[in-house]
Amino acid sequence: MEWQLQDAKNQFSKVVQKARTEGPQVVTLRGERTAVVLSIEDYDALKADRPSFVDDLLAGPAWDDALAEAIGERPAWRHRDGAL
Repeated sequence: MEWQLQDAKNQFSKVVQKARTEGPQVVTLRGERTAVVLSIEDYDALKADRPSFVDDLLAGPAWDDALAEAIGERPAWRHRDGAL
């Protein structure tokens, strides 16, 4: 079901209840779909088995030996005060 923003604000408890019993509730602003109210079950289902941002970064491509060596050989950057 779609709700205009003003109606969703005025009847928020009803929007939440319908999200729990009928599924996602779409909120519109000036006729544009802008937000969705989900039950916690629907939200958890969307997040299930998805890696976190950190997990996704850590699962990136492996470094080959040449890249690791090149990074290890880079000169250290000096701060403006001359410290490493």
